[in-house]
Amino acid sequence: MIRDDIKAAQIAAMKAGDKEARATIGLIQAAVKNRDIELRTGAAPADDDAVVVEVLQKMVKQRRESIVMYEQGGRPELAAAEQAEVAVIERFLPEQMGEDETRAAIESIKAELGAGGMKDMGRVMAELKARHATTLDMSKASALVKAALAG
Repeated sequence: MIRDDIKAAQIAAMKAGDKEARATIGLIQAAVKNRDIELRTGAAPADDDAVVVEVLQKMVKQRRESIVMYEQGGRPELAAAEQAEVAVIERFLPEQMGEDETRAAIESIKAELGAGGMKDMGRVMAELKARHATTLDMSKASALVKAALAG
C-alpha cells in the first residue's frame, strides 16, 4: 500500500536528516488525512490506494501550477523549491499510463459500452476512472476521450 511506503519514507528521511523530504512527506500525510476525514461521511472507498493517488496527483498539479506562476513572476528559487516537492511526491505515484496505453484503454471501453458520440463521454470517463484512476491523469485522458468520440 502506498500509505505504508509514505510512512517508511518519512522514517527514512528523519533518520537521514533530509529536512526537505521530511517536510514534503509531512504535507502528503496531512493531505491524505484531510481526505480521509472528508470521506468519513460517505461510503468507504473500494481502493485505498486510489484515494491516496488522487491526493498525490492533486498535490503535483497544484505545485506545477505554482512553478509556472513563480517562473512568470521571476522567482526561480521558489519554483525550484516547488519542483523539489514535486520530485518527492512523484516517488509515491504509480507509473502512469502512456498516451498509447491510454488510447487503447479508451478504445476498449468505447467498444464495450457501444459509445458512439459526445453524448457518451460521461459514461466512458466514469468507466475509465473506475478501471484506471491510479495510473491515469484524468485531465489528459479527458482530451483523448473527446478526440476518440468526436472522430
